[in-house]
Amino acid sequence: MKKSSRNLGKSAAINEILCRAEKLREKSLYIESLPLFRKAMEGYREIGDLRGILHCKLSLADICRMTGKFGLAEKYYYESLDLAKGLKSPETVTDAKVGLGLALRAQGRWREAVRLFDETKKIYKRKDDKQGLAFALWAKGGALRIKGDISAAIGLFKRSYEIFRKLRDRQGEGYCLCGLGGASRIAGEFTDSLTYYRRANRIFSSVGDTFGRAYSYCGMGNAHRMLEGYQKALGNFARAVRLYERIGDRVSYAYTLWGLGSTYKMMGDHRRARDHYLRASSFFRTTRDKRGIIYCRLGLGEICVLEGKKAIARRYLLSAHNESVKSSFAVEECHAKILLSALERKINKECYTRLGLKLGFQRLPLNIP
Repeated sequence: MKKSSRNLGKSAAINEILCRAEKLREKSLYIESLPLFRKAMEGYREIGDLRGILHCKLSLADICRMTGKFGLAEKYYYESLDLAKGLKSPETVTDAKVGLGLALRAQGRWREAVRLFDETKKIYKRKDDKQGLAFALWAKGGALRIKGDISAAIGLFKRSYEIFRKLRDRQGEGYCLCGLGGASRIAGEFTDSLTYYRRANRIFSSVGDTFGRAYSYCGMGNAHRMLEGYQKALGNFARAVRLYERIGDRVSYAYTLWGLGSTYKMMGDHRRARDHYLRASSFFRTTRDKRGIIYCRLGLGEICVLEGKKAIARRYLLSAHNESVKSSFAVEECHAKILLSALERKINKECYTRLGLKLGFQRLPLNIP
């Protein structure tokens, strides 16, 4: 009886730690929440609470993914899957599969991610879980964007948005609008992109989502860059940087650095552009983000073309091209081909047309979306 009472007391204390961790995560204070989730997990392990351990493992997986620790995120997701299967918790199995898909997607492994999202989509449909279905559609849209199937990605983001809107899930709406903003930018619809990101930013500001605000500020920065509003772009990127630094999200921070580098490139400031590309590349290597590395090589290669350093430029661009082909990144392969053609003083835009992208580049520097 005494042992049972002692466990009840310990359980209450552990639950309090978990509650504090959840509150920090809700505020997008991911780094601060990590040690508390780990402490709670150890506590649940001591008292043999397997469901408590599972909750903490899945939370740790999500936070590691959000902060760019994809290898560790994968480990936690796989452990969560095994534990959830043992506990006969099909809902948690499905959630872990979606999270794992997002971690794989972030590393450019879009084929594996799509397979997992399709599996979970069927489960959510069978259970009539509309929120789960909307999330799976949004996740798959992002994977198809990485693949380079932009039209299909836009279609999925729109379907997901409509479901979230009917459910009155404001955060879900915001993330779909960000997805539409990014896909529209790649498609060459820059004004639409800015509109989507602005709408998302208003939603995230109203619900107090710090990560969403940072994400939408970065998107607005890129949209302004594509519309040649470079000072506005720099202002929005600066807002995103401040928020990402507070959150500890190295992946999104790296893409913001890339956006800043591309803005400076378009402004003719090659020194600042190169510095930002190199800093972004360092983060991308740490997080094993293949696409991010490719974008930095494209930027560095183009600067070399502009400076007449053709041999170095060719090395950067061929490396970006080969990695794009190897990973089946259709849009990035196009960017590399066009920059390689620019080395011969001829910009060949045929591959953009084949992908259905309205990108009418005429000369260097290319304002790569």
